[in-house]
Amino acid sequence: MSAAFFSRDIVSLPPSSPGMRIGLFGGSFNPPHEGHRLVSRECLKRLDLDAVWWLVTPGNPLKDHSDLAPLDARVRAARALVAGPRCHITGFEAAHGFTYTFETLSHLQKTLPGRRFVWIMGADSLAGFHHWERWDEIFSMMPVAVYVRPGSTRKAAVSRAASRFRHGRIDESDARLLATLDPPAWVFLHGLMSTLSSSQLRSRK
Repeated sequence: MSAAFFSRDIVSLPPSSPGMRIGLFGGSFNPPHEGHRLVSRECLKRLDLDAVWWLVTPGNPLKDHSDLAPLDARVRAARALVAGPRCHITGFEAAHGFTYTFETLSHLQKTLPGRRFVWIMGADSLAGFHHWERWDEIFSMMPVAVYVRPGSTRKAAVSRAASRFRHGRIDESDARLLATLDPPAWVFLHGLMSTLSSSQLRSRK
């Protein structure tokens, strides 16, 4: 569906102001589930963030889209799952035709100066992060928080991205400082985990 057919409510960005510490949590959320909510809650607390924005992508270029639910349905499902003033859900990437995370993050930094953005992803994403478009530039663009995922910790720790930017990794005890640091800076967060995955939930239907 063309971005022109989405309502402003679906593709608008949440309100923000300079100085805010904002976690950017991107994904297909197909469907959103309790594991996503857990990551948001833990990152809000442990990174001392003011807000977390779920960036619901029109479609991951590295994944099969044959079973991808419509964007508006995924945004509304995520909003129904996560209620609270500090977690916001948006499908704004569709309004700009963005395909890659690098494009999204570049746009946010240029159009919303003064915000302290942190990119949030799971350890499973870090394991294959070197396949992402301009992945090394993302690490050099803003701080990154990597949240532990079942079965992915070991692969993530020895991944190409982790090795390339090992000098930028901070101790987990300093996680609250991450949003204030100049990139490359990243942290590996261990803690509560959920065994749920979107692919498993789709297979149950």
